[in-house]
Formats: sequence, C-alpha cells, structure tokens
Amino acid sequence: MPTASHLFCFFFFLCISFTDGIQLILVNNCKENIWPGILGTAGHETLNEGGFLLCSGEQTVLEVPEQWSGRIWPRQGCCFDETTGKGSCLTGDCAGLLKCQGVGGVPPATIVEMTLGTQESPLHYFDVSLVDGFNTPVSMAPVGGGVGCGVAACEADLNLCCPNNLVVKRGGKVVGCKSACLAAKNDRYCCTGEFANPKSCKPTIFSHLFKAICPRAYSYAYDDSTGLKTCRAPRYVITFCPPN
Repeated sequence: MPTASHLFCFFFFLCISFTDGIQLILVNNCKENIWPGILGTAGHETLNEGGFLLCSGEQTVLEVPEQWSGRIWPRQGCCFDETTGKGSCLTGDCAGLLKCQGVGGVPPATIVEMTLGTQESPLHYFDVSLVDGFNTPVSMAPVGGGVGCGVAACEADLNLCCPNNLVVKRGGKVVGCKSACLAAKNDRYCCTGEFANPKSCKPTIFSHLFKAICPRAYSYAYDDSTGLKTCRAPRYVITFCPPN
C-alpha cells in the first residue's frame, strides 16, 4: 500500500509534468505518409530539428516548453536520401530538407499556429490557417478538457473544390489549393500596403469560400473572431486528415 510520502511524490510529479511543459500529440490519420514541418517563431526553438516522417496510422508525442510559439504544417509526397536527409516534397517543402532546421514551408500548405502562453498571460492561442493556402486537412484540439477551449480545424479536403485559378497540380493530380494572396500577389488579397489593417482588409470571395467549407479555420489575415482559439490545457492533439 502506498505511503503518504509516495502519494505526495506522485502528485508532485503530476504538477511538475503540467507546469514544466505541454504535450503535442501528432496523429497521421491520412492514407499517405506525412512529413510534419516545424518552425519556432523568432526567439523560440525549433522542435525535433524541424521535421520528421510520420507514417500513415502512426502518432508521436512532442514535449513542448511552456510559452513556446511556432507553427506545424503537413508535407506530402516527400522523398529523402536517408544518408543526407535531402530531397523534396510535393507540398510544404522546406528547402529540400527532411529536418527543416529553421526554414519555413513553401505554400500552399495548411498551417497550425500556436502560442502556448506568454510572460503576460498563461493562456494558449492557436489556429489552423488557410492564409498560406491548403494541402491537407488538419485539426488541433485539447485532450482531457481545458479552460475555455475550442477546436481549430479544416477537416474538409479543399482540393476537391478549389477554384481553377488557385489549383496546384503535380503529375496531373491536384495536391494543393493556393490562397488568393499567393495566386494574385495583390495587396487587397494579401492584407498588405494600404490594406494592412482590419478596417480596410475585408474577406474576399475566395476567403468566403474557404470559410464556408472550413468554418473553424483562419480564412484570411484578420479572421480572429472565428479563427483564433483560446485555451489552457496540458496537452493537445494535432490530427492530419481528421475524421470529417
């Protein structure tokens, strides 16, 4: 029978586990392999050297420090040399590297963005963004409850209904859907220049389409009201190809 000191140590360990970091559980529910890319924002480390292979049906756990900020995105159709770690991906490629090591992914790619607390606030902020386009359905949700939590997601396959002028094909197959900003390179669509504020940058016909299909995702740069989730949980699950 456990003694009082044993119970104290057990509960102390649980508290340390919660306060010292957060778990991100990455699950590949796709029929194809996924190579998650990871990038820490300025001043934050890049986890797992920025990338790895996650086979179909597999999952892995990332231990993340409190107040970590960064992004995770799916890379598809990758082929890497086992010795050099160099190669390429059909979507989300990061300079032809298996381990992105501080290099961001080439759009279009569905991006999970998060800031897991700051010095000013313990709250976590996260979203699934289509601002850089779409390549794979993704969701992020708290595990085991949490405070004020929601689910950020684009669970539908936007590639199936992507407008012709936004489609990205490889070998005759649609592998991604560009954002209007990426396709047009226009301040109005990119929320840059004179449109770099929420008053002048409004959703376009393309962002309305993305929002209608993926209402829980960021559809354009200032989609905070419905795209950004606020939470406080010890762990989250990021699912590639979540059940729709």
